[in-house]
Amino acid sequence: MDLTELLKAILGQSTAQNNMVMQNVRLPRVVTAVVCGTGLAITGAVLQSVLKNPLAASSTLGVSQGAAFGAAFAIIVFGAGAQGVSAASSVTYHPLLISLFAFLGGMVASVVVLFLSRFRKITPESMVLCGVALSAMFTGATTLLQYFADDVQVATVVFWTFGDLGRTGWKEIQIIAFVTLLMLLYSFFNRWKYNALESGEETALSLGINVTSFRVTNMVLCALTASVIVSFIGIINFIGLVAPHVCRRILGNNYVYLLPASALSGAFLLLVGDLVARQTIPPIILPIGAITSFLGAPLFLYLLFKGGASRGSR
Repeated sequence: MDLTELLKAILGQSTAQNNMVMQNVRLPRVVTAVVCGTGLAITGAVLQSVLKNPLAASSTLGVSQGAAFGAAFAIIVFGAGAQGVSAASSVTYHPLLISLFAFLGGMVASVVVLFLSRFRKITPESMVLCGVALSAMFTGATTLLQYFADDVQVATVVFWTFGDLGRTGWKEIQIIAFVTLLMLLYSFFNRWKYNALESGEETALSLGINVTSFRVTNMVLCALTASVIVSFIGIINFIGLVAPHVCRRILGNNYVYLLPASALSGAFLLLVGDLVARQTIPPIILPIGAITSFLGAPLFLYLLFKGGASRGSR
């Protein structure tokens, strides 16, 4: 489609085929990338602030791996992905049931981390280590489930963990957008508290901030947002980790600017990842989770080494 036909198709004024492709395939995919990229980046920026750890993100706290276990449990135990007779038909599963169990799995991981932080009084910095342990545990549990599954179920689990922006329709997008908007508004209205935490817990306490309560509230909201996103589109790594770091390199640690910049950066990175996934070997669409990991890991390493070199030169 040329630009004129594209604009007409967005407005529903083109041919029936163009309208259908644009409004039911292309546009939902683009909106999903924007909304999910925004949500993952915001949760990453907030978690890095309240946990005082630059490695904090939903993927490093075990939320994504917990969601993968929940999805595998639904597919293998409840037969949500065992309708077909071959790997090619493994995509004909019950997406809502898988999304529900993936959400519950992500929240279980979050509750465990919150329990350890609230009642065992582990340090915020140690929560990422707890997340690493939980990730290993959920990955092992998912592997055990796959060991007892048939070929179609294993293919469905693997396909789900790849990540796919094409799974969502407008109803799913509305759910994700609603949760992401709540997280975005909450974080924006508390932007000065994040700045206070950047100066240390003592400074935040002297300004009247209940640091423990504020930290727990933010972790719950971040876990909810990440779990909803991952439950619908699968595991998307490095967006929540890289986007805030990119913006910090440019804008610094002022959350007045860092939060909106991270949101835009996350949306842009996931859109670029989807573009690479669709255009590398057309018409094959590569798994978006693999693309974000493949592109995000070198970028994150570059930011770390460049930051270390800058501090060393001073």
